[in-house]
Amino acid sequence: MSAVNIFIGDSVTDCGREIEPPYGDGYVREIARSGKLAGQIINVGTSGHRLVDLEKRWQRDVLDHKPSLVSIAIGINDTWRRYDDNDLTSTQDFRDRYHQLLTLTRQTCNPQFVLCEPFLLSVRKEMNTWREDLNPKIDVVHAMAKEFSAVLVPFDSYLNNLATRVPMAEIADDGIHPTFFGHSEMAKLWLSTVGLA
Repeated sequence: MSAVNIFIGDSVTDCGREIEPPYGDGYVREIARSGKLAGQIINVGTSGHRLVDLEKRWQRDVLDHKPSLVSIAIGINDTWRRYDDNDLTSTQDFRDRYHQLLTLTRQTCNPQFVLCEPFLLSVRKEMNTWREDLNPKIDVVHAMAKEFSAVLVPFDSYLNNLATRVPMAEIADDGIHPTFFGHSEMAKLWLSTVGLA
């Protein structure tokens, strides 16, 4: 049976996958085009989603596929909604839901987990304050990666380091949604971190 690789997350993963099926036009497409990830690649990223939204569709979008690899990139909307809609996701809630999903998935099909840091480039000054909310969530992703023997893809640290050499807007013009260049860099990082570069 062919390997099944699931990519799940928010708009950064989604990237218009229903308009440009099956991968959208972001980092998942670039990973697929590289030919380095063997097996079927399924993109179930959904724009606007937070961890609680992934939870609601996890059975259908992840477990039912019996994946051999699950790549998760979630968290920026859990931070963003606090600042644009006064809708807080606490670090503890984020931790509990993440742990529950990974535990269920390990018990059900025991795939290789690839956990990706949510990221933010502070293209607007007020975004600097978002770090007080986002950084603890990134810490949760690190802790989950350690506990579940997952590959950790450091999108946030990598892209912010890149932004010391390249204008932030060339990576993600709103600080959240990558440009084509940003997605290309994410795909390269993902592949190299997973050991497929």
